[in-house]
Amino acid sequence: MTDGTLSPLAGSPARPLTLALPKGRMLPEVAALCARAGIAAAAPLAAGGDPTALLLDDAASGVRLLLVRPGDVWSYVAFGGADLGITGKDVLEEMAGDARPGRFDPPGAVELVDLRAGACRMAVAGPAAGAATWPWRRTQPGRLRVATKYPACARRALGGGPLEVEVIPLAGSVELAPLVGLADVIVDLVATGRTLRAHGLVEYEVLFSSTARLIANEASLRLREEAILPLVERLEKAAAAAPAPNPGTVVHDGTVRAGNAVPAGPRIAAGERSERPCAG
Repeated sequence: MTDGTLSPLAGSPARPLTLALPKGRMLPEVAALCARAGIAAAAPLAAGGDPTALLLDDAASGVRLLLVRPGDVWSYVAFGGADLGITGKDVLEEMAGDARPGRFDPPGAVELVDLRAGACRMAVAGPAAGAATWPWRRTQPGRLRVATKYPACARRALGGGPLEVEVIPLAGSVELAPLVGLADVIVDLVATGRTLRAHGLVEYEVLFSSTARLIANEASLRLREEAILPLVERLEKAAAAAPAPNPGTVVHDGTVRAGNAVPAGPRIAAGERSERPCAG
């Protein structure tokens, strides 16, 4: 597929291959993978800190980096603002359940590679007193108030049974919701569990594991295959050489056990399920 050298885009110097990267917690690890894949402009980002420039051109590789919010990576890729993107599986699962009415079919992004970076897990959590009864409660009729930044995942995981699930969307500080009586439980992304423990919460159930995924715009994948595939191969090799993540799974008493990330999957359009449901 390639001779081992990441070459600039053939015949199109004015239009670099655009790769959207997620700002925040995942960026240093993802940037390190990109640097090992031959994108020198990503190397300073691996050191951490808040980057001042949101657009970086790497002339040697012919790649342009866009730094955007993790939740916006899918939008940049699916709507054509970027050819490729790296974001968490949590974002893809949330977009898979985010069907919105419109006058045209929603675009899609193709999930290519599990890069295994930024390992964490989507979990149901709540006060420690409720952990022992959670397996029973989620199967009983009644009302359950769920605070979350991931309403589509929460509805898909906890809805459809005897529980009447009321999802309370929050943009942040989700851990406060059970403490002030706003919600019974939360559904949130957990890495170390430190923030949960600081607020007296424990994990009740893991819904799915999440790692960084490489996604591609469908049209770009068809029309720019010669430019895209060598970079995909290098990113895949860089990820394979890194230590395997261990996002963990949690049983109902809050004990963390070793776990594995879910595999990469196919096209994901807004409102479509990805290859694996949130619950499980």
